[in-house]
Amino acid sequence: MSEAKPFGGRVLTIPFILGLLVIIVMLGFLAQRFLLGLGPVSGMNDGYPWGLWIAYDVNVGTAFACGGYAMAILIFIFNKFEYSPLLKPAVLTSFLGYALAGFSIFFDIGRYWNMQNIFLPWHANVHSAMFEVALCIAAYVLVLLIETAPPFLQKLKLHNVENKLSKVLFIFVALGILLPTMHQSSLGSLMVLGGPKMSPLYWSQALPLFFLIGALLLGYAVVIFEATLSGVAFNNPSELKILKKLSAIIPWLVGIFLIVRFQDINARGALEAMFAGDMAGNFFLLESVLLLVALFMLVPAKNRADSRKVFWAAFCALLGAGLYRFDAYIIGFSPGNGWHYFPTTPEILITFGIIAIEILVFVWAAKRAPLLPLSGKKSQA
Repeated sequence: MSEAKPFGGRVLTIPFILGLLVIIVMLGFLAQRFLLGLGPVSGMNDGYPWGLWIAYDVNVGTAFACGGYAMAILIFIFNKFEYSPLLKPAVLTSFLGYALAGFSIFFDIGRYWNMQNIFLPWHANVHSAMFEVALCIAAYVLVLLIETAPPFLQKLKLHNVENKLSKVLFIFVALGILLPTMHQSSLGSLMVLGGPKMSPLYWSQALPLFFLIGALLLGYAVVIFEATLSGVAFNNPSELKILKKLSAIIPWLVGIFLIVRFQDINARGALEAMFAGDMAGNFFLLESVLLLVALFMLVPAKNRADSRKVFWAAFCALLGAGLYRFDAYIIGFSPGNGWHYFPTTPEILITFGIIAIEILVFVWAAKRAPLLPLSGKKSQA
């Protein structure tokens, strides 16, 4: 495997400029949000105080950002160091995803000027799952920032700082495994509190377990998805063999997730709800089909030798597991009393802007810092 080096090339390409335009539109709507409040830019209400920004940007977005967490478990706990070339870009993506999730919380809450109270001990509600999630995510962003630093310290030729950091990095690796285990399961705990307001297909005492398994599944799937796309964009096919081997993990996680979830629903006598024909039942079936497609695409070992099948299986796993987490917060939740929610255009465009920031920063970093094994021609992506 080639040593990681910057890919170089122009940063301000046409796709990059288009991404900047999306960010500018996002900033315009954010200005409106902070000047006029949540009402003019969001569809949230007293029945649905959590909308797209929490359901996707935080709940799904942090799970999509679990690639670094998933790879750290594989490499440092199971001693699979052959996957090390995938670690740096996965950790960077995790940092971007978590940092932007924290940013989205800032403009999602009504009284954003009180957000600092989370970090003040005399305001802490230590019995709150939401407090635990907020504190763990904030701590994990700091841990990811430190874990992401070595390639940029190398780029800046701060070798003394890089060497000193490398001696204590194992502490942050350990924290980087502990913290997501805590808050990803707690994101499920938040919806346990929904009780009768949730569809029986989505409510369960086992939600913390489902969310944790889903985070691992999404972590490995997003590493495959991202590495395949970056390999194409940067003309760098050197990681494909590793991805084929990594894909063998996905069927196990999909199988465990589906078996445990279906057994839980069956034990509560709620299986018939999936055929009720309502939104919750239909989306439950869609999630399950997507996950089963991913499972059956990767179960034959010969399929895992085909890069295209590996990519599309990872894509189906991303859609299925990501949709499950979104549905648990929005589709499977009904406060009653006639409340309805649908994201507004500004909400959607702000979310697109957050995604654009993550993509553009990753592209800039790949071209300017040693993140990916250098192979092939320089790309203009």
